[in-house]
Amino acid sequence: MSNIVVIGAGQAGSSLVAKLRNLGFDGKITLIGEEAAPPYQRPPLSKKYLLGEMELERLYLRPESFYAENDIELRLSTTVTGIDTTNKQVMIGAEAVPYDQLALTTGSSPRYLPAAIGGDLDGVYVVRDLKDVDAMAPECVEGKRVLIIGGGYIGLEAAAVAASKGLQVTVVEMADRILQRVASPETSDYFRALHKGHGVDIHEGVGLETLLGDGRVTGARLSDGSELEIDFAIVGVGIMPSAGLAEAAGLEIDNGIKANELGQTSDPSVWTAGDCASFPFRDGRLRLESVPNAIDMAEIVAENMLGADKTYVPTIWFWSDQYDVKLQIAGLNTGYDRIITRPGDNENSVSFWYYHGETLLAVDAMNDARAYMVGKRLIDMGKSPGPAAIEDPTTELKSLLKA
Repeated sequence: MSNIVVIGAGQAGSSLVAKLRNLGFDGKITLIGEEAAPPYQRPPLSKKYLLGEMELERLYLRPESFYAENDIELRLSTTVTGIDTTNKQVMIGAEAVPYDQLALTTGSSPRYLPAAIGGDLDGVYVVRDLKDVDAMAPECVEGKRVLIIGGGYIGLEAAAVAASKGLQVTVVEMADRILQRVASPETSDYFRALHKGHGVDIHEGVGLETLLGDGRVTGARLSDGSELEIDFAIVGVGIMPSAGLAEAAGLEIDNGIKANELGQTSDPSVWTAGDCASFPFRDGRLRLESVPNAIDMAEIVAENMLGADKTYVPTIWFWSDQYDVKLQIAGLNTGYDRIITRPGDNENSVSFWYYHGETLLAVDAMNDARAYMVGKRLIDMGKSPGPAAIEDPTTELKSLLKA
């Protein structure tokens, strides 16, 4: 009987084991996770869950009973200490768990501030898993002062929740503008205005020099010499692929665990999917930090573990919820040289269309589901309507799909 072990009980791991059973695989499946909770959704952690609008059980991707009912051994609160690819064993301390095929869905981990600048002070948090948010939640009391370090999507989502709960919120972003790494100046301008309208104080082009405090954070000194008094801090300065186990096992690493087009690593018995995995894309390699990628790649890997031999081609889309604004992103904007702005149906609704020459690359749509859906379908179909058609408010977007 074939024996499949999956390390990493997040979105990708849960999707992979469910797909294996759905495909009729009747061998042994073991899903190993470090956290105490069964696989759960991460995006709501920094939004509805932190706001108190979502109960813990509603975070679960599947009822905990699902795993037993489908004869999937779910091992929680379990840390894998090594992988022996020669003998095909996963090491959990002195225990050796054998496998015929292994999947690594280890996800990503947050970047922490160095202890030398106060990163180890009490009252300094990241937003990555349940324990992070549960520890932070009691701090989110009306009137408290919070410093958010990093003006990317994680930082801005945390800022939106904190401001909605009545906290005094300051965001510092060392780059010239918020969202600089991931979005156009137009999108940055939109969200800057949105946050300022909710009372958030945003400092751009200003970094953190050090956090201040004796045991617990009480303030911050910024790179411009100014000092802030704060009650706590949230660090949102990016995430890294969790590839340590794979690297220690001798697997190839290239911006995460290096996979081929099937999701197979440099060891043919070991597969990977999700945030931790990089895969061939166009003329290079890509690693995607998104829920859709975690699900889609994991399901393709499940098929390929059973011999399907399918190439993984990602459908690229993301989203972010801030206040009453839903940002939906289709495509990758890398290499754009012009932005087309298309107003939506109201003053809070707009979309920004990224072009390289005459080629449509991506769309950012704020409270404009129609623009997002049409843009996503156009990109998936490889169609690029002329920029003038997008810019013309009389153009019926759906008509572009038939052009």
